[in-house]
Amino acid sequence: MTTIASFDARLLRVPLTRPWAADVTSVGVVATHVVRSDGAEGWGFSWTPQIGAEAVHALLANDITKFAIGRPADPGSEWLDLWRHLHEAGGGGLTTIAMAGLNTALWDAEIRAAGTSLTGFLGAQRDRVRAYGSGVNLHYSAEELVAQARRWVDSGFDAVKVKVGKPDVAEDLDRLRAVREVLGPDRALMIDANQRWELDQATRALEVLADVAPAWIEEPLRADDLFGHGELATRLRASSGIPIAVGENLHNVFRFDDFLRTGAAQIVQPNIVRVGGITPFLGIAAIAAEYGAAVHPHLLPELSGQLALTLRAVDGVPEPMAEDVEDAGFGDLGALADPSPVRIADGTLTDVPHAGLGIRFS
Repeated sequence: MTTIASFDARLLRVPLTRPWAADVTSVGVVATHVVRSDGAEGWGFSWTPQIGAEAVHALLANDITKFAIGRPADPGSEWLDLWRHLHEAGGGGLTTIAMAGLNTALWDAEIRAAGTSLTGFLGAQRDRVRAYGSGVNLHYSAEELVAQARRWVDSGFDAVKVKVGKPDVAEDLDRLRAVREVLGPDRALMIDANQRWELDQATRALEVLADVAPAWIEEPLRADDLFGHGELATRLRASSGIPIAVGENLHNVFRFDDFLRTGAAQIVQPNIVRVGGITPFLGIAAIAAEYGAAVHPHLLPELSGQLALTLRAVDGVPEPMAEDVEDAGFGDLGALADPSPVRIADGTLTDVPHAGLGIRFS
């Protein structure tokens, strides 16, 4: 039986070309490395933009390393036992973010030992996925936001996502109308409130913002407000029909099942690191397929784009899309030791030949 011989983690900060806020000028990455008893090596990572990187590193360097050494090295076999082991520190959040550091490294080692890439290992279902332009842009002026939208259009994107949640919804509408003018009627416009609204506030705001025909509303309410999202979904079905997207701040398979089973979300956006790695991401995608919900992974296109290429098509369900935050990919930021494992051009993501996950930090 192949086991985990050694495991280590190092913390680094990657400066952002475009700050996400005045106090968010870099993102925290915990780069991980596993060596198996058969000599195979794998590289993985955990990630958190601003808060908690040191805590994630501490979990990996202490509790997870002690748990991992000597255990079977096949990816996924560790996940449920490790989740139970860490559960008293929380069933999601820092714990699952840290778990991704081990899970991704084990997947990388397994795939590299097989002499292939992630899409080769899981089986590609398509040779490209649609990408959408995204940005952390609520703090942008209207002029800066319009200029960003023009850059997306000029780069070939046919779908973009914009932040909403200004104190006065009329300002949100003015900003979105300006973006819609740049996009035209045929490109998709998604909106993301980043948990800024309460239920009645969201209802009123979406009655106004329906004017620009949003393709979805992302995180309209507090991320873990299951009842509120269910009630909002009922209200939206009776009015604008705007679908609800959630997932970047849901942290385990069980919570995704709650939102899908109750009809509180029609689109799920699991962040591969925040849910604990590739193993739970694949479980969430399988659950979403059972409920007929679209899966559009959150951020991290170097990894989520590869996985989007492998997700099986479901009749009547939109194909997965990859999120490309402007100038925020690890490759764009110069954080990788090797060329990026994916390429995004003309609004489309494709695989680039590489080994394993293709993500090693410099």
